[in-house]
Amino acid sequence: MLRALATIWLIWGLNWVVMKTANTYFPPILFVTWRFSSGALILLAVAYWKKIPLPDAKFLPWIILTGILQLNLNNIAAQVGMQTISAGMAAVLNYTAPLWTAILAHFALNEKLTRIKFFGLFLAMLGLYVLMGLQGVDDLSAAFIIILGAMIMAVSNIVVKLKLTKCDMVQLTTWQMVFGAISLVMYSSIFPQGEINWCLPAVLCVIYNGALASALAFFLWNYVLTHIEASTASIAALVAPIVGVLGGVVFLGEPLTVQIIIGMVLIFAGILIVVKKRKRI
Repeated sequence: MLRALATIWLIWGLNWVVMKTANTYFPPILFVTWRFSSGALILLAVAYWKKIPLPDAKFLPWIILTGILQLNLNNIAAQVGMQTISAGMAAVLNYTAPLWTAILAHFALNEKLTRIKFFGLFLAMLGLYVLMGLQGVDDLSAAFIIILGAMIMAVSNIVVKLKLTKCDMVQLTTWQMVFGAISLVMYSSIFPQGEINWCLPAVLCVIYNGALASALAFFLWNYVLTHIEASTASIAALVAPIVGVLGGVVFLGEPLTVQIIIGMVLIFAGILIVVKKRKRI
């Protein structure tokens, strides 16, 4: 489980830099279309090679719904928001998803938001607040769009937990991405999104996002999500925005300050409090 989470942290954390770079070459929605179309093709090839059958009809409505919510809307919101917000800030705003997931899981999944868990969540959110404060938000509408995407991600997490835990993980991820890609291709065909500046960096952005950030990382995320509490999985994923902020510092020249370090410490402390196993008295 830890190895799966560590892979997600690295891939999704660094991907904020890649996504920010991709906005130089792609219209936002068109990049998301290419990202999930290539990811879907990779997963279809894996499913064919492993002879994984089509999902049961009872799972299909929920696979389509979570594909549109988790893949399309959440990532479009992030990609659009990053046109006017830094990669590190976008990562921080998007990863408010654990807050919304924990709240929804309390009511929908009976995952009790205990005092200890609430304190850990509070520390982690405080760390995010410190990270947000260090850079500021100049475009509030873009910030709201990214936060809305985080809320949509939280809803998808709950649906996966409620309806799709018995679905094969390759099967689930493959058809989430297929249906998500189909809807994006249809939308982009009906509503032209602009021109793509094809070059080597643009191709590398698609490869990274299709193979790693989509096909592999979403498979691992579905695996983690179906094996531990939704709120715990989401809070554990908060390491990824730290990687995103550091990636922005290293690769995009974004500022590194004492506030970043304080924010990271608070986030790590919050995660440890939530995921640490406590003995029952």
